[in-house]
Amino acid sequence: MAAEQVTIAATIAATPCTTWRAWTEPAHITRWNFAAPDWHCPHAEVDLRPGGRYGARMEAKDGSFGFDLEAVFDIVEPERRIAFTMPDGRRAETTFEAIGGGTRVTTTFDTETENPIEMQRAGWQAILDNFARYAAAL
Repeated sequence: MAAEQVTIAATIAATPCTTWRAWTEPAHITRWNFAAPDWHCPHAEVDLRPGGRYGARMEAKDGSFGFDLEAVFDIVEPERRIAFTMPDGRRAETTFEAIGGGTRVTTTFDTETENPIEMQRAGWQAILDNFARYAAAL
């Protein structure tokens, strides 16, 4: 079965420069890259160039469950667009658009087949909403 694409978005109360840095720098990623307060992101690595690798660990704070997200960057256009491919072939692309005094962040991702699509949409959106809160406070 082919992957379905899902699009999520949020408006960030921060400039594209600040938004980009918060999205791409490991020291920032570990502060927002999780969907719920009882989870965290203890580690992130970013080699921000086409062909460079991305890796982030997300896990429950009680240690009961966790997983690694790994990918290779396909497109890196600072403050505009970033795309990567995961080991299973799924892709994700995020765009950054200056609007008013903020930035519109839109991510389109290929779904996986293990979890319901709405669960995936909700999880990715929760992470993006967490990012929006974090980046706005910078």
